[in-house]
Amino acid sequence: MTDISASLTTADGRPLKAALAVAQGRARRKAFFLVAPLLLFVVITFILPIGQMLQRSVYHDGFSKAASNLAVWFEANASDVAPDEAAFAALAADLAQMKADKTAGEAGTRINYTVPGTRSLFTSAARGADKLTPPFKEALLAQDAKWGQPIIWQAMRAAASPYTTDFYLIATDRARADDGSIVQVPENERIYLWLFGKTFILSGLITFICLLLAFPIAHLLATLPMAKSNLLMILVLLPFWTSLLVRTTSWIVLLQGQGVVNNVLVSLGVVGDDGRLSMIYNQTGTIIVMTHILLPFMVLPLYSVMRTIKPAYARAARSLGATSWTTFRRIYLPQTLPGIGAGALLVFILAVGYYITPALVGGASGQLISNLIDFHMDKSNWSLAAALSAMLLAGVLVLYWLYDRLVGIDKLKLG
Repeated sequence: MTDISASLTTADGRPLKAALAVAQGRARRKAFFLVAPLLLFVVITFILPIGQMLQRSVYHDGFSKAASNLAVWFEANASDVAPDEAAFAALAADLAQMKADKTAGEAGTRINYTVPGTRSLFTSAARGADKLTPPFKEALLAQDAKWGQPIIWQAMRAAASPYTTDFYLIATDRARADDGSIVQVPENERIYLWLFGKTFILSGLITFICLLLAFPIAHLLATLPMAKSNLLMILVLLPFWTSLLVRTTSWIVLLQGQGVVNNVLVSLGVVGDDGRLSMIYNQTGTIIVMTHILLPFMVLPLYSVMRTIKPAYARAARSLGATSWTTFRRIYLPQTLPGIGAGALLVFILAVGYYITPALVGGASGQLISNLIDFHMDKSNWSLAAALSAMLLAGVLVLYWLYDRLVGIDKLKLG
């Protein structure tokens, strides 16, 4: 059967099929130019920063650019070869160059990330590097016996290349042993994986509490007449019109030892004046305040789904002999699952990444992994902060993938 459009022509004599192709191409170009500003904005503000973060988590040239001689020796010798006179001669030459370039502090800081307490080793050795004479091994060991420690040389070998996995080792509470193998750090130094687990557990608990509180609120809003529902919806949306900092500091006033809540409990005789509850600057404060802040993000998706559920379904179930619990469990609840999934996913992802609220009300026990990332980024080690951020991002993406496999992302409804 022949294509009829191939034999048709336009008013100016062009084949109709070719004219349609040109028109479709023009429409696609117009559509692309319309979304190009948004695409460019997403690339600049989202994709590029994430890419830079991932690159920073595996790249640090603080030592490698200042220790070119050692890099040559490491490349020529296996990791199980003990440092000889040639290795110490290369180290002495690099220390002298560090003194000239004033990079000893930066190089020492890089090694200090994996072997704490070694920054001063490099700075002090570099100051006297131009006075070192052969044999360099004896000279450097006489200057500081730490130069003979295998762990120092393993750290320098790992840092001789700007691309490294050291920061992911630190972020997973692991380190390189004297022989170069990867081992867990002592139990009293394992903080990162524990804090990751705590963050995900607390985020899950906050999400669950938000769901328990938001479900009846959303049901009430969905079943009330529209005029009353809109009036109550203002109370749900009101927190969005108030600064997050104001809401958080308000909770400090309410929950502190001499705060409003404790004063009311004392006046009612629930607790004694000497038994005031500790609800702030701890894990309890983090849970209470984050639940309040994130509650609207659970209410709105639930309300958007519940509003579309017809009351006739429940009436029909009861007319057929179903109890109220059976009606809720088998008729109403399954229809709210898209809203539950959307709200839970939204609240959980926001809770995992929150750091302002835990920083203000969490104290020492209420801190989350985001607070540690902020600390390293602000005062300590950008590369370690990037590695922790990448691990947090990977964890969230895994949960997102599991949600898609178990529930289906196509069923998610945000409004």
